[in-house]
Amino acid sequence: MSDLGATVSRDRVGPSTGEGRPRWLGVLGRGLDVALALGALVLGAPFLALACALVKLEDGGPVLFRQARCGRDGRRFTLLKLRTMVPGAERYHALLAPLNEMKGPAFKMTRDPRVLRVGRRLRRFSIDEIPQLLNVLAGDMALVGPRPALPEEVTRYEPWQRRRLTVKPGLTGLSQVEGRGAQDFDTVVRLDLWYIDHWSPLLDLRILLRTVPAILRGHGAR
Repeated sequence: MSDLGATVSRDRVGPSTGEGRPRWLGVLGRGLDVALALGALVLGAPFLALACALVKLEDGGPVLFRQARCGRDGRRFTLLKLRTMVPGAERYHALLAPLNEMKGPAFKMTRDPRVLRVGRRLRRFSIDEIPQLLNVLAGDMALVGPRPALPEEVTRYEPWQRRRLTVKPGLTGLSQVEGRGAQDFDTVVRLDLWYIDHWSPLLDLRILLRTVPAILRGHGAR
């Protein structure tokens, strides 16, 4: 376990302390998000262009995938991703629900049959997430935060789990770097709430620095 993970395990998740933070911290955090997102878009543009071509070549379908997600305070926004599944994959969700590997409202399936061959490679290195940098620039997401949930998942949240909606969702987060192997949604939420209670620009930078090597090692979603 990392030093950050050990700290999380020692601390209890309590009521959010975000309301008492100075306004300038939020401005600084937003400024870092915009600057880093712009830089990442420039660096990732060649990989994004190649990935778009590979998705198009595999089945000729659309390159971008748009999906409604819940943002801060439950407000819906359109999340952008490179399409990594067969067209119309959401129609088969109910059929695959019994095979869910995650306990709780979220869906997780390691070998999802809907994923394209090229989609598995894009997911492994998180290249499919690059378009979400546009969501960050638009202000719907942050670079770091709880992962954005589907509206139907949010309707099944327990009251204490809804507090993860009090901040913007993120491209990466504490639950991605510390709870990647978690099979219980409660564990993911507890990590998200610890992040909310202890947020600072420095914590965001620490999580981002741990995310980069994980991506380069190919530890993205399967």
